[in-house]
Amino acid sequence: MLAGADPGHGPTRLLAGMAFALGLILVVVGGAELFTGNALLVMAWVDGIVTGAGLLRNWSIVFAANFAGAIVVVALASMSGLADGELGRSAARLAEAKLSLGAVELFARAVLCNALVCLAVWLSFAARDVPGKILAVLWPVAAFVALGFEHSVANMFLLPFGRLAGAAGDATDIVRNLVWVTLGNVAGGAGGVALSYWAAYRRGARE
Repeated sequence: MLAGADPGHGPTRLLAGMAFALGLILVVVGGAELFTGNALLVMAWVDGIVTGAGLLRNWSIVFAANFAGAIVVVALASMSGLADGELGRSAARLAEAKLSLGAVELFARAVLCNALVCLAVWLSFAARDVPGKILAVLWPVAAFVALGFEHSVANMFLLPFGRLAGAAGDATDIVRNLVWVTLGNVAGGAGGVALSYWAAYRRGARE
């Protein structure tokens, strides 16, 4: 999305974020499953609607399926020649930048990222039609991309694709990134958004 453009240019990053929002729009409107958005299932767990085992089962299956889907898209993108040229070079630079981040930076950026993603999903519940859902998702996702936060499912595609395009790093670096980003995404979505809203509405229900 940033191929051939200055990655530090604010308006360019905002436009890239708006384009990136297509992924969550397809998930929300199409009824698909996304690991990061499913952090909101913690609400059902604390209310006793689902068990802890059921919650972990959902997260495990969806995480694995999202990863498998990302690898399939990496393979298709590579076979199509997208890893060549400026697009590949941009992906490689971005992958190297992500792989160079330390654990604390990765975790903190991932917390902030999934707080925005889960807020986007939460806001979409209030929409009564498809255009409303699209607008609800668009701005929080555009914000996290523009700010450079870390999304585990996005990294499942970007890091292997960047490696194919020539980025420095190896499988160990990719795994390290995904571990810290996944933990941060869970903390930001489940703890930062799901439990906060659960506590607020739970208190309102008691009163």
